[in-house]
Amino acid sequence: MRRLYSTFAGGWPGIGLVLMRLVVGVVLVDSAASIVLSNPPAAMAMVSVLLAGAGILLIVGLFTPIVGTLVALAEICYLFASPAQRLVYLLVATFGAALAMLGPGLWSVDARLFGWKRIERSPRKG
Repeated sequence: MRRLYSTFAGGWPGIGLVLMRLVVGVVLVDSAASIVLSNPPAAMAMVSVLLAGAGILLIVGLFTPIVGTLVALAEICYLFASPAQRLVYLLVATFGAALAMLGPGLWSVDARLFGWKRIERSPRKG
């Protein structure tokens, strides 16, 4: 993860990335919940549950580049398969691709796990 991003954005850009992650994650979880609660076919329910899991991972900021890419690809597939909500699919796919390219930001699990660590050397005795 550290090789993908030289820094994890903090300040206002970091807040913007948190908002992007929250919006995409909430949209994915909400749409997956509405699909699963309507008794769909098993394959559609499984895809919805996987997208809900991806939404939760985006909300907390874990494996953001991988999940963002998968969300973008899934939403592009939905864009061509379902004519009902094309703008929603397009926006979520765009946000997912942007998150994959920009990274999770400073306030994420990715930054805590894979961010740069500062190593303090203890003074020499003697």
